Amino acid sequence: MKLPIALSNRHIHLSQADIDVLFGEGHELTHFKPLSQPGQFACEEKVDLVGPKGTIKGVRVLGPARPATQVEISLTDGFALGVKAPIRESGDVAGSPGLKLVGPKGEVEIAEGVIVASRHIHMSLEDAEKFGVKDKDIVSVRTSGPRALVFENVLVRASEKFALEMHVDMEEGNAAGVRNGDLVELIK
Repeated sequence: MKLPIALSNRHIHLSQADIDVLFGEGHELTHFKPLSQPGQFACEEKVDLVGPKGTIKGVRVLGPARPATQVEISLTDGFALGVKAPIRESGDVAGSPGLKLVGPKGEVEIAEGVIVASRHIHMSLEDAEKFGVKDKDIVSVRTSGPRALVFENVLVRASEKFALEMHVDMEEGNAAGVRNGDLVELIK
């Protein structure tokens, strides 16, 4: 059975408290374009990430605001910043490194929250039933084309809040030669 894949570039989810510091008290995130997951959107707002070794400018903020700030980068970004970001499921930031965020109105030093997002598949409960999987299952996914490969250790995230799509970071997507919207095959 096939499902679409999408490549996720570095981005940041901000708490409202950090939005207030970085962009000004009471600032509301500005919708730039919708994302594939219901209610999620890319914002006009961008921030700079400052690590012990380097800076990455203009990192896009994703909305809406979250309870805690989380920065999602690639392994290569980690080298550039000088942080050893663990590969984790979104939201699992305990013990991860922190860094400085610089916005147009202020700066925030986060003690933790920098991760490399583990590859995962979002799907509705109905899709999970069709694919014969459930939330938190670990599956494999086969790509096609000249750089075809099998992604192992792919986390299934099944919820009525999700739309069907596999997410990998830019490094993984480029290694497999896939583009947004390409179809991949779930194998167990």
